[in-house]
Amino acid sequence: MKNPAYYMAKSVTSNALVHLFLLAVAVSCVFPLLWMVAASLKTQTTVFDGSLCPKTMHFENYLTACRQGNFGRYFLNSIVYTVSVVAGIVLVSSLAAYAFSRLRFPGKNAMFYMFMAAMMIPIPGSFVALYVLLNTLHLRNTAAGYILCMINVGLSTSIFLLKTFYDKMPRELEDAARIDGCSKLGIWWHVILPLSSPVMALVIIFNALNVWNEFILALIVFDSKSLMPLQVALQMFQGEFVTNYPLLMAALTITALPVIALYMLMQKYLLKGVTQAVLIG
Repeated sequence: MKNPAYYMAKSVTSNALVHLFLLAVAVSCVFPLLWMVAASLKTQTTVFDGSLCPKTMHFENYLTACRQGNFGRYFLNSIVYTVSVVAGIVLVSSLAAYAFSRLRFPGKNAMFYMFMAAMMIPIPGSFVALYVLLNTLHLRNTAAGYILCMINVGLSTSIFLLKTFYDKMPRELEDAARIDGCSKLGIWWHVILPLSSPVMALVIIFNALNVWNEFILALIVFDSKSLMPLQVALQMFQGEFVTNYPLLMAALTITALPVIALYMLMQKYLLKGVTQAVLIG
């Protein structure tokens, strides 16, 4: 029989190796963000000096970036697009997932598989069809056309995530609500949505990040610069021969802050969602 000290030493060693690996992964993820913030507070001549902490803080880079890049307009556009698209995806995907999970109607499986097949089509593969469709409906170069396109992009994955979660929910709760007089829409509103808040947080974060970082589709849909999202404004800081890196890093920091704030707000719901998925499974 081996000495208990052997097992203790083995456990401590394995835990130390795991924590070192996780620490290395965390540092590799956080370091680019720290460098971005540090570079945004430097000058063009000191941005690549090798130090993470700037000797002199140039906070005016943020003000210059906002003025030079007209960030106020682009920032408002991205906020409107993100909120509208996420709200549309949450509404449509939750109703569709509830129908696929609980209701019986002709062609249900075929329609669900069609949505799942759409997940395998890359977004650039649908650009020509979207361009022709928006031109036909006179929605190109409009905010409504862009919002509808982005809602369509996020529906398949959101429906799949929500339906998977709904399939594992106990039907007894719906039966109790039905006895109390709730209709199908009443059950969806009073029972399904409150219980699906954890997976809904995942859907919100995933789609908000997708819309906030979208760039190519906006260039295809819009002709007017006043309708462009925030990501397009970053091009203004990349010249043909010289790039003003401090202003670019300041602009990137401003762009990243809303996404980081959204994740921090939704973090507890994501953890709760993982816990509930384990318990239900």
